[in-house]
Amino acid sequence: MGVDQYTSAHVFEDLPDGGRIVLDEREPATDTSGVATIRLHMRDIAASFRAGDFTKPFQVHAQVVPGTAVMTTHRAAITYDAIDRPRGGEVRIRSGDPAAVAAIHEFLAFQSSGHHAAGHDPPP
Repeated sequence: MGVDQYTSAHVFEDLPDGGRIVLDEREPATDTSGVATIRLHMRDIAASFRAGDFTKPFQVHAQVVPGTAVMTTHRAAITYDAIDRPRGGEVRIRSGDPAAVAAIHEFLAFQSSGHHAAGHDPPP
C-alpha cells in the first residue's frame, strides 16, 4: 500500500449500486507524499480490479477474498473509478447487475472486517 495503516483510515462502504473503498490520511494532509502514494495506490487497485485481477487482496489476506470470483466473471458489468480526495483517494465500484452488486457487498464486508475498518466515511 505504501502508507502507514496506523496513520491512515480505511473505509469499505456498501452503496445501492455497489460501494466504495476509501483510504485517507487521518490528519490534515501535511504529508503530501503520503496523499500522493494513496492516490497512486487507489488508481492501481481500480486498474487491477477492472482487469479482474484480485491478487492484491489475496496477498494481504492469504486467502481467496469472498465475492472476487463473481466480480471476476461479471467484470464487464462492473466499473471501478479512482477518485482523488483531499486527504487520499477512493475506488468507487458500480454495477447494475444484482449478482455483481451482491458480490461487491460480500467483498467489502470481508475487507471491512479484515482491516477492522469503519463502515462509513470518517468526518472531514
